[in-house]
Amino acid sequence: QVQLVESGGGLVQAGGSLRLSCAASRRTFSDYAMGWFRQAPGKEHEFVAAITRTGGRTYYGDSVKGRFTISKDNAKNTVALQMSSLKPEDTALYYCVAGSGAATMKYTYDYRGQGTQVTVSS
Repeated sequence: QVQLVESGGGLVQAGGSLRLSCAASRRTFSDYAMGWFRQAPGKEHEFVAAITRTGGRTYYGDSVKGRFTISKDNAKNTVALQMSSLKPEDTALYYCVAGSGAATMKYTYDYRGQGTQVTVSS
């Protein structure tokens, strides 16, 4: 079992930046690919980003490419999402996930956290 706890959400103006962090409970954190999803009120869950077990390859949703960066620190059991050039449409609950493969994380994962709210004002 892997417990994931997100932090770093908040209120930011459009054009600003925010950094989310996700801490994992399990010592074998390096065995998992990690990712981020988001869900806005009344909308479907949306894939944001994923990173491989070693951190050597990343994947991004089309709406965040070039603006968001995912990174993984296996020594600290954390995964981060650096968000820049934020837009009001980025407003959502962001949650961290863990699974067996980054390439398929858009479709399936094994664990998820409770999420952290990000609100972007215009």
